[in-house]
Amino acid sequence: MAKLYFHYSTMNAGKSTVLLQAAHNYRERGMLPYMLTAQFDNRAGEGKIASRIGIGSPADTFSLDDDLFAKIKAQTTNKIACVFIDEAQFLSKVQVWQLARAVDDLNVPVMCYGLRVDFKGDLFPGSATLLALADEMREVRTICHCGKRATMVVRQDDNGAVLTGGEQVQIGGNETYVSLCRRHWRIAVGDTA
Repeated sequence: MAKLYFHYSTMNAGKSTVLLQAAHNYRERGMLPYMLTAQFDNRAGEGKIASRIGIGSPADTFSLDDDLFAKIKAQTTNKIACVFIDEAQFLSKVQVWQLARAVDDLNVPVMCYGLRVDFKGDLFPGSATLLALADEMREVRTICHCGKRATMVVRQDDNGAVLTGGEQVQIGGNETYVSLCRRHWRIAVGDTA
């Protein structure tokens, strides 16, 4: 029975590494994974899922206008065994429902990997809908500088100052985002009262 999975974490926890390893396992067993990533996040290059540790793989891309059920259905002629989606926080609510429909109607597992919350501590729309609809959820853990589990992230400017305002989406990596435990996130954003 196929399921909708949501593997979530904060920045720099290794979500893409876990995705790439799982897709490799499918290929190693002679099964075909179908990989998707957000079109506008091209830090690794257009249509590529890459990890900070240096591994990567080509992938199809999605934009907010894409019907993901239709994209997945078109791939079923290739006998795909599983769908892997990186940067799942950038999915729309409608697209998450399309993924659920692909699981239910096409009987193909869909494994989504993404951030749970943004730098303000708010859920991304795609993540909120995945938290509501996923059959299984797994946290990919990383740690704060204090050693506690990191569940939050701060955005920094070029000088390392913590930003508390701005658009929800700004593509960046280690130079922009730092993962923290809730206590240190609160301190960093000035919530000490």
